[in-house]
Amino acid sequence: MENIQITLPDGAVREFPRGATPAQVAAAISARLAKEALVARADGELVDLSRPLDRSTKLAILTAKDGDAVQVFRHSAAHLLAAAVLDLFPGVKLGVGPPIETGFFYEFLREEPFTPEDLEKIEARMRQLAAQDIPNERKMIPKPEALALYRQGNQEFKCELVEEKADEPMVSFYTTGKFLDFCRGPHIPSTGRIRAFKLMSVAGAYWKGQEGNPQMQRIYGACFVEQKELDDYLHKLEEAKRRDHRRLGQELDLFSIEDEAGPGLIFWHPKGGAIRRLMEDWLRAELTRRGYDLVFTPHIMRLNLWKTSGHANFYRENMFGAMEVEKDDYQLKPMNCPGHILIYKSRLRSYRELPIRLAELGTVYRYERSGVLHGLLRVRGFTQDDAHIFCTPGQIEQEIQDCVEFAWEVLRVFGFDRYEVELSARDASRPGDYAGTVEEWERAEGALIHTLERMKVPYKYMPGEAVFYGPKIDVKLVDAIGRPWQLSTVQFDFNLPRRFQLEYVGEDGGRHAPLMVHRALWGSVERFFGVLIEHYAGAFPAWLAPVQASVLPLSEKFADYGRQVLRRLRDAGFRIHLDDRNEKLQAKIRDAQMQKIPYMLIVGGKEAEAGAVSVRHRSKGDLGPRSVEQFIADLRSETDARTL
Repeated sequence: MENIQITLPDGAVREFPRGATPAQVAAAISARLAKEALVARADGELVDLSRPLDRSTKLAILTAKDGDAVQVFRHSAAHLLAAAVLDLFPGVKLGVGPPIETGFFYEFLREEPFTPEDLEKIEARMRQLAAQDIPNERKMIPKPEALALYRQGNQEFKCELVEEKADEPMVSFYTTGKFLDFCRGPHIPSTGRIRAFKLMSVAGAYWKGQEGNPQMQRIYGACFVEQKELDDYLHKLEEAKRRDHRRLGQELDLFSIEDEAGPGLIFWHPKGGAIRRLMEDWLRAELTRRGYDLVFTPHIMRLNLWKTSGHANFYRENMFGAMEVEKDDYQLKPMNCPGHILIYKSRLRSYRELPIRLAELGTVYRYERSGVLHGLLRVRGFTQDDAHIFCTPGQIEQEIQDCVEFAWEVLRVFGFDRYEVELSARDASRPGDYAGTVEEWERAEGALIHTLERMKVPYKYMPGEAVFYGPKIDVKLVDAIGRPWQLSTVQFDFNLPRRFQLEYVGEDGGRHAPLMVHRALWGSVERFFGVLIEHYAGAFPAWLAPVQASVLPLSEKFADYGRQVLRRLRDAGFRIHLDDRNEKLQAKIRDAQMQKIPYMLIVGGKEAEAGAVSVRHRSKGDLGPRSVEQFIADLRSETDARTL
């Protein structure tokens, strides 16, 4: 039999008989690799380990260390789910079942809703099928036969998929025992490896994601190759549930969303408002120190302005409807940038004035569908910490560097020590999709890249991820439990300066178009506040806490001294609460702990006589007695340093 050459990832070339499979190649390399192999990559294409190789090939055997292999593993778990559901509920109709980031889902049409008890039964059946180590086998079926098979089984959604996606005369199917599914694959060899999974939830989803189509039931599962990974993930989910800003926002009386007013609109309660004021005071002071000018623009402007900017066309579905005022159409603003542009354009600028940095904590309004609204993280009305920088080409790299360094300062001050950076660039093969010339894009991307490399900032290059009007740098902070959050952005814009015909008088006396940069640090006050709540699990550092200390009299007869302590601390500028209820001390301490107040100041006869307080910290416990003056000095030092 003729041999073929297999080129391995390390460059080694080995000969195998034509028709050898990746599984046989893996076994020839090592028994351990054969045991751990999940799938193969042949000439760049993912293939089953059982696929015969009929020509010389560059081959990689993939294990759980490869992200693509893990996704194939999860896809096979989705098939296992469908096989179990069909076993238990034979009349169910099948939709699609792809892998997702942490597992898989499969869609089903069934008249009765799946219950939690159903999920338990399905998961148990999945484990039985997995234990049987059933092979996942590929079969090629003629398209007419495939359609007849699905019509016979009353599987109209699968018929639709075969009609749309199967162009070849022979259609790829995979079997898992009795279960047969239209699928291009690949899959792992058998069900035996699928052990670390858990069915998580059921959600409604329109077929193909289109309103008006039948509503499917989508069963979600978490799935990992190893049990420890699943255990870690489930622990993180529990921790995320404990930190959920929506629950904590209610328990700590920080904010609410009121049905009477409408979904996606945030009401800041006094405690949440106190934190917001602290956040904004810090930011405004920092903006001023860094050479920004603070501006304010209207919440509503003529619709024609948004036609000029392009938002009325490109962003229409995310904007609230226009309103007529004196036979003219007006629009709630979804962005702050056109307002800042009008300030820049209000008079002719000289190069001597540049860079001009306009900053605003500006409230904007966007029509988000009700299904995607999520507490503070996805809302319809929110305040952006927006800034727009107008500068010359020679100033651009320094401005980018200053923006990135500003983002680092935000992370440091608010307690984040980990981050990820992405650089979103254009798809060079589709120049017609972007505003600006190829030369402008190359210059802009080069400026971003050069700045990050000069600053020695590691970043991930993301071709094709830029929006049409310019490349950008995104900074994702990583919170206390390892979740990345997209917040800070530095964004080039070729579009708006042209649309609004922005100019400045250059050193040569000629008119030139300024470069424009959008810059946001928090993204929005609401979103950043939601992230802060979850990062700290509501236990804010003392400088940021809405109540920094609670004064706890031992009994009613010490309430007057408690009020004296309260006045002295408030006069010193601190946010203090007095709990003078006729309750036992332990109940007062418990309530202060539940409210996550940093300090509890216990006052009784000894403290009143000495002009002192007994200090208790929410996590460190009893810190002993201190004079009121000393506690004021200590808390001021902690607050001024913004100790975390």
